[in-house]
Amino acid sequence: MTSFVAKTWVLVAAILGSAMAFIDGSAVNVALPVIQRDLAANAAQMQWVVEGYALFLSALILLGGSLGDLYGRKRLFVAGIVIFTAASLGCAFAPSIQVLIAARCVQGIGAACAMPESLALISATFTGAERGRAIGTWSGFASITAAAGPVLGGWLAQHASWRGVFLINAPIAVIVLVIAARCVPESRDENMPQQLDIPGALLATVGLGLFTYGLIGSQGGAPGALAIAALVGGVVMLAAFIVVERRSPAPMMPLDLFASRTFTAANLYTFLLYAALGGSLYFLPYLLVDVQRYTPTAAGASLLPFVLLQFVLSRWSGGLVARIGPKIPLTVGALLSAAGYVLFAVPGIGGSYWSTYFPAAVVLGLGGACFVAPLTTAVFDAVDTEKSGVASGVNNAVARTAGLVAVAAFGIVLAGVFNADFDQRIAHRHLSAPTERIVHADRVLLYAGTVPADVPAADRPTVDAAVRESYLAGFRAVMMATAAVCVLSAVVALVAIPGRLRMVGAKPA
Repeated sequence: MTSFVAKTWVLVAAILGSAMAFIDGSAVNVALPVIQRDLAANAAQMQWVVEGYALFLSALILLGGSLGDLYGRKRLFVAGIVIFTAASLGCAFAPSIQVLIAARCVQGIGAACAMPESLALISATFTGAERGRAIGTWSGFASITAAAGPVLGGWLAQHASWRGVFLINAPIAVIVLVIAARCVPESRDENMPQQLDIPGALLATVGLGLFTYGLIGSQGGAPGALAIAALVGGVVMLAAFIVVERRSPAPMMPLDLFASRTFTAANLYTFLLYAALGGSLYFLPYLLVDVQRYTPTAAGASLLPFVLLQFVLSRWSGGLVARIGPKIPLTVGALLSAAGYVLFAVPGIGGSYWSTYFPAAVVLGLGGACFVAPLTTAVFDAVDTEKSGVASGVNNAVARTAGLVAVAAFGIVLAGVFNADFDQRIAHRHLSAPTERIVHADRVLLYAGTVPADVPAADRPTVDAAVRESYLAGFRAVMMATAAVCVLSAVVALVAIPGRLRMVGAKPA
């Protein structure tokens, strides 16, 4: 086997291993409305289908990278693929929403092991200009799988079963494991200290989990004692995480990186932009499928302009940074994203996709194309070259944490507006007594855009119309809130991101 062929097989394994997580992550969101109806889940449970995965991935992804450096990148990559695939099968055959949530949590653990190792294997195998081309190829396929995931997930949910979204991981995993066993060499960091930040990982996981639980428990009204206790406990745990990271000899999140004003600003910008992106777009499939009556396939295809524009224009925007610096592209990207979210809030019920959500997807895609590559460059430029790997890992973890928190936080916005609007719409309707009891007792089911099955037939049209209109009102409020978050991120870029790169010649553009 020639050296070129050997390196190619490593790249193929890394691409396919990452593709499993990328396809799964984007495809599952589109299938959520179908899963919700099939398993009779409420809005909070459906949020945990996404949040359980995101929680363990965001909290453990830095630890996963350290484990690979210490014990072997191939070993952790293979272990992550096995865990992810086993959990995927658990998702596919889950008999209840509770089992599905548990399996999704395990999926997140597998992804936290496999995803950082995919790039680490590439970095350990390729050098010089070859490494840049290999990472570019990996990134290109990541964009393609991100675009294909929603369409594939929607098609499977519509024409086969939502369970097929998870089953597609199994054959890909078999291919990856065969390639890894035969063609991927082991590598590790021989100079890495023989220490792992286990306390930091535990505090981050428990802290984020409690805080997210508290936010979800606060949806639909004043938070109860349990939700308040969870929020307080989460804040305490996260504060303890900062203390542990400051004192740890081998922290998974080195706080000295934040001594750089640019690095701190870039991560604050990341948190805000990815909170807007991850938090808001969680609700879009429900709007399209349950309110606008799109098929799951059409709902999955609705954001193709957003993904494809980023894929086509990312190289251009990366080159733009070398000429004018990151400040202007990041500011413009955030403002374009804000405009895209405002456009998502405009349509009412009905209308052609091309005149309603297509313009919003295009503007949001242009915004993403402006900020994704410049943001990566700003993060790398903010630290010394030898710290670029850990800086990228921290920024990745920040982006995933932002989505985790935002889904729950924006859920509070949607639930609050939904409640007020729904109560107003049914106040003067002559609903039967059983229906009155159902729509108040099962309000958490209504938040997901679904009319409970036990609503009497005579009242179903009225309740259905009220649910659709009220969900639309809540969705509009979420879009306007995310637009405000994007404007705030533009202010961060304008005030705190440098106008020019510090070391243009030494940094990737």
